Amino acid sequence: MKIVILDGYAENPGDLSWDWLGGYGEYKVFDRTPAELIDERCAGCDVIITNKTPLTRATLEKIENLRYVGLLSTGYNVVDWEYCKEIGVPVCNIPTYSTMAVAQNVFAHIIAYTNRVAEHSASVHAGEWASNPDFSYQVAPIYELDGKTLGIIGFGKIGKAVAKIAVSFGMKVLVQTNHPQPTEGVEFTDRETLIASSDFITIHTPLTPETQDMVNAEFLSKMKKTAMLINTSRGPVIDENALADALKNGQIAAAGLDVMHKEPPEKDNPLCSLPNCSITPHIAWAGYETRVRLMEICKENIRAFAEGSPINLVY
Repeated sequence: MKIVILDGYAENPGDLSWDWLGGYGEYKVFDRTPAELIDERCAGCDVIITNKTPLTRATLEKIENLRYVGLLSTGYNVVDWEYCKEIGVPVCNIPTYSTMAVAQNVFAHIIAYTNRVAEHSASVHAGEWASNPDFSYQVAPIYELDGKTLGIIGFGKIGKAVAKIAVSFGMKVLVQTNHPQPTEGVEFTDRETLIASSDFITIHTPLTPETQDMVNAEFLSKMKKTAMLINTSRGPVIDENALADALKNGQIAAAGLDVMHKEPPEKDNPLCSLPNCSITPHIAWAGYETRVRLMEICKENIRAFAEGSPINLVY
């Protein structure tokens, strides 16, 4: 088989190995593939593996020998899977590999805000503790999570993992979901109640026409002025201009984002210059252990395909 990986850098920046692909045929790995080179690099391939490089119908129609499309992600919107289904080509994704990593990122943003470790460490390194008359001082307010209310919108595997961590911190957990399941320490409620009652709101919904710009000016206006919004799901669930306005105007206190509408964002994106908005570059999934797990699932997907019984099909 002739195999190509169109954008392997995010999954493997150099600390993992693609050598196992050699057992299935000739392979080539590209760190990234610009749009103008997609057709050329896919030409003549039996197997194409992609993360965020789009595979449109126009591209796929040109590949005569195509037998398999593999994703290095859970999401599969970058592939015209409906066309692949029409021609009988399996499209396989990587499910549930990053649940705990994403839940951890949620609390990294929350604790960065409540404990202000970075700001206090910077102050100490600048000599401010050494010259301070007191044994303890604060450069920004710090808060306990115990007794605070966390609102979770969406209650799949990641939402459930976030709830479990929140309960361990002594937080009250409110959840809004279309599919409530009895869960210890969790209270299910409607969205309006959750928005108005929560000290922290974290989004864990898929991107659909219904959730596009779900967090808009109206949503934000109903939050507590002391509340923090966290999004590790998909960037477009938030109206970024509305969020920027809410943060500038003190309508909400803070936000923590791991995803944005456009990735990478434009340099003039208003959120990128706001001190009360922490932003990580879509790294919630990217811990070493998480990427090892992803690679193992990718191996299993290829093995199953080679044996004639594809797994983790998206259709």
